[in-house]
Amino acid sequence: MPSAFFIVRATVTDAGKRAAFDRWYEKEHLPDAVKSFGVKKAWRFWSAADPSLHQAMYQFDDQASLDRATTGDEMKRLIADFNRDWPDVIRTRETLLLAQEFSA
Repeated sequence: MPSAFFIVRATVTDAGKRAAFDRWYEKEHLPDAVKSFGVKKAWRFWSAADPSLHQAMYQFDDQASLDRATTGDEMKRLIADFNRDWPDVIRTRETLLLAQEFSA
């Protein structure tokens, strides 16, 4: 089965809060999410074109694993924690299924 990816895109509009958000995501949220989801890998990105855009990507073994992780109580807790700590940060979520992997 192909890998599945869960993408969370956050917009941190207040430039003065980005460093604190970055530290929180690095030290608290990403490690908590990785452990809660039981993922293979996770990445974080800041947009080079728009410094307010942050993305986190979590790699799952398959869609069933992703679905279990993102519909359970741990997901609800992670969302509640995020909303408590960053109520003004707007987020979107997306699920991607690997269509092809290519290595040169």
